[in-house]
Amino acid sequence: MTMFRALPVTATAATALALLSGASEAPNSDKIPFFGGPDTSWVKIGDNFIAPQSGPGPVTDDPAHPYQPNNDNGLQVTFRVADLTNPILKPWAVAQMKKSNDEVLAGHQPFRARTSCVPGGVPGYLIYGRLEPLYFAQDGKEVLMMNQADEQIRHVYLNVPHSAHPKLSWYGESVGHYEGGDTLVVDTIAQNDKTFVDDYRTPHTAQMHVVERYQLTDGGKTLHVSFTVDDPGAYNTPWSASQIYRRSNQGAFLEAPCADNRGSPFYDSHHPIPEARTPDF
Repeated sequence: MTMFRALPVTATAATALALLSGASEAPNSDKIPFFGGPDTSWVKIGDNFIAPQSGPGPVTDDPAHPYQPNNDNGLQVTFRVADLTNPILKPWAVAQMKKSNDEVLAGHQPFRARTSCVPGGVPGYLIYGRLEPLYFAQDGKEVLMMNQADEQIRHVYLNVPHSAHPKLSWYGESVGHYEGGDTLVVDTIAQNDKTFVDDYRTPHTAQMHVVERYQLTDGGKTLHVSFTVDDPGAYNTPWSASQIYRRSNQGAFLEAPCADNRGSPFYDSHHPIPEARTPDF
């Protein structure tokens, strides 16, 4: 299965819109949560993962260098510097992340998937972009997730097992099923190791296995996504975190291409945007 395909920006957007319009009605079952049609979008409440109440959790800020996002309080915005004392991290991951921390502290803009125009991977998909919303399209065979940021698309194939030998890809192979009338469970394997799991540049290996649970709460006004990451190649133990989305009135899916940011005065060539030098079709 091909989980991610590089297409021209306009074709990607057109494909997403066609898929949305073709699967925009509520599934014909009271045991299946309906995440909305082409005019229903979801916007995340923050750019960091939410740590669990107990147990191993995601990498967060270095206490000596707290992260300050965009704000209206006159506070200086900062880039993320990772807390390398998090016990989930293998020594090689700590060493790699220290180099990234040092780059940030030296004044370089850090790598972010959205800024660099590359796919976010899983679970990085849950923090991809800033204010761009997430959309869903559902039918009996799959759930399509569409992040408006750079038209990043994931396919979740329903009620089927994983392939025996799935080819590694940016978003891996995702299979899923519904539970309890309000939850979609997504199981993802076979991701390449080109992505980071978060904006702290936490690495992973191709062994990573991610299980997400998308649950409608608050009468369908809120989408709560909890997930567990298991990667014995990068982490000392499985860890978990979550993300929360609010139902939005932003309307239909729009183009939000990344490459246009190339002319930004904040662009840092330390992490260049990829260029397509030859056609892929």
